Amino acid sequence: MAANPHDRVFFIPSGHDRFAAQRGFGITRLNYRVASSDTDGRLFLIEQTMLAKGGPPRHFHHEQEEWSCVIEGEFIIEVGQQRFTLNPGDSAFTPRMVPHVWAYVGTGPGRILIAFAPAGKMEAFFNEATKANAMPGQDPALWRAHGMEVVGPPLAVE
Repeated sequence: MAANPHDRVFFIPSGHDRFAAQRGFGITRLNYRVASSDTDGRLFLIEQTMLAKGGPPRHFHHEQEEWSCVIEGEFIIEVGQQRFTLNPGDSAFTPRMVPHVWAYVGTGPGRILIAFAPAGKMEAFFNEATKANAMPGQDPALWRAHGMEVVGPPLAVE
């Protein structure tokens, strides 16, 4: 018999992680909001609180669609050849295989929700990449091991 879906219900207070873990990339704090195991791998959702300007290198996902929604602050995102400025409430969708890059460019803290579907190896990537407490570098092996390719540097921000 299938598990009761009500057994999967959970609540996470604002500013907390699904597993009460502390993760980050130096300029960010990272909270898992929905883990891969919560959805049998269909979705992985994170919230990043940006403490300084910056973001990851330009990359693409072989299998994941990515959706980003700004909660607080100002972000720039480039998806393919298109560039958008995102403010609170704005979101952007990135299809799989499309190169993209984003950066926090606001002042004070910024927060962004990022969803990956299917989850693939994204949770494993963040588990590994946050061990250094620095933005993930451009080492192709780390990215490839988790179903992604780095195709350029991070966005330059002032």
